[in-house]
Amino acid sequence: MRKVVTLGAVSTVLALAAFAGCDGGDDGSVFGQDAGVDGTLGSTSSGFLGGDGAASDGPSTFDARPTCGDRVKQTSETCDDGNGKSGDGCSDQCFVEPGYVCPVPGAACVAAECGDGVVAGDEDCDDKNKNGGDGCSAKCQLETGFKCPTPGVACVPTVCGDNVKEGTEQCDDNNTDPYDGCSPTCTKEPSCAGGVCTGVCGDGIKFPGEDCDDGNARSGDGCSSTCKIEPGFDCKVVTGDLPASISLPVIYRDFKDTHPDFETWCCGVATGLVKPNLAADGRPELLATGSPQMVTSAASFLEWYHASANSQKVVSTLTLTKQPDDSYVFDSGAFFPVDGLGFGNQGRANNFHFTSEVRSYFTYKGGEVLDFRGDDDVFVYINGKLAVDIGGVHGATPGSVTLDAATAATLGLTVGGMYEFAVFQAERHTSESNYRLTLRGFVKAKTECVSVCGDGIKTKDEACDDGPNNGKGYGFCEVGCKALGPHCGDGVVQADKGEECDDGNSDPKDGCSPDCRVGFFGPK
Repeated sequence: MRKVVTLGAVSTVLALAAFAGCDGGDDGSVFGQDAGVDGTLGSTSSGFLGGDGAASDGPSTFDARPTCGDRVKQTSETCDDGNGKSGDGCSDQCFVEPGYVCPVPGAACVAAECGDGVVAGDEDCDDKNKNGGDGCSAKCQLETGFKCPTPGVACVPTVCGDNVKEGTEQCDDNNTDPYDGCSPTCTKEPSCAGGVCTGVCGDGIKFPGEDCDDGNARSGDGCSSTCKIEPGFDCKVVTGDLPASISLPVIYRDFKDTHPDFETWCCGVATGLVKPNLAADGRPELLATGSPQMVTSAASFLEWYHASANSQKVVSTLTLTKQPDDSYVFDSGAFFPVDGLGFGNQGRANNFHFTSEVRSYFTYKGGEVLDFRGDDDVFVYINGKLAVDIGGVHGATPGSVTLDAATAATLGLTVGGMYEFAVFQAERHTSESNYRLTLRGFVKAKTECVSVCGDGIKTKDEACDDGPNNGKGYGFCEVGCKALGPHCGDGVVQADKGEECDDGNSDPKDGCSPDCRVGFFGPK
């Protein structure tokens, strides 16, 4: 119901009508005066400020014509989000678009409901239900491994490795191999040439060359699709709770018994088998052959970590479990990951002849520790440089590297830089197989972005933002940027600000003028 303060309404109407009739103004304004930069109550950014940007003491001159995009929902409008664009929930004619609700004038519209079959607002999908696990989550976000091309229709699984990029896939290079730029789950991998890594925007890990990375490629949420911080937002690096486990892709290569480096040499630790730097293709390069290195030739060693007729590749994952000291450990005293795979066990209970390759990247902070215990050969490279060398055919042997200042200098690490560690292992003799990998402190920098209320920049999750004027009363945005403060059009009569009526809209045809004066303006 309209709220009206009676102030001799008849005489007021006649006086106002006569005044308006004397000089309606060339622009059609009610009082023949400047109605403000956007034609609404002499407004600037808030829509309720005086023409000079200062807080008004009450109603000012007002253009009676509805203005879509002025943040005031008039009776001829079903929404007004403060802009004149369509496609964001409120059309360029200020009508609510299908699938949206626009509860706060001046604020961005949002999806009406997840599960209504319409993709709206921040929704990625809408399969007409609120069930998770079917490709479209209970919050209408696209789930990994699915595509939802048609709103209101069930989502379908994607196939990583089919050379078709779709759904949540960031890439698809026609295979499911790791360490080739596109992961086994079709996410882009960082480029770590020589050990130093450059990031991929949208992987959720902030690399030095990125302002931010919030784990998606959307703009409008604070971190843009090019990983730049957007105006009106603050993005900070966060650690968050450590996960219960981490899984690293691993490449195994199973070898035939006839390979000259397997089941031929024995026994003992032999350092100095590989060069101190990774080769250009990111794999170890042979330094010396024969005894005591226990390698037949450069050609035979090249096959350890490259495709050849003497090996078959098996791609899997290595899962490390979080420990009470926040380290992550994988530990197996019977490490036979390719039993029954590749060339098979070749007449044995277990498959003993294989190599493994594990890589990951981390933000160097200082003090990180990598421990390894295993057999046979183990070579750990950090930033492309040899950090642990346990070559030869031997029983379980430990090795470790701690990234203190001296070691970091040797390896060329700089605090805050992103680097790769790579663990290469070979099991070459049928006696036992051990593998224990411990990682401590190898974290990855992530970012979270939040809008900044009070910076004068209205983001899509803010109703308004008048900068330092927030919370200053009539006509200004409230503290918190979630709603406008008292103003003409809020349905409450602020008599001390000169309002005579306030029916919650700016339509002058119902007896309460757009500037909250009692009167009739225009035809019925």
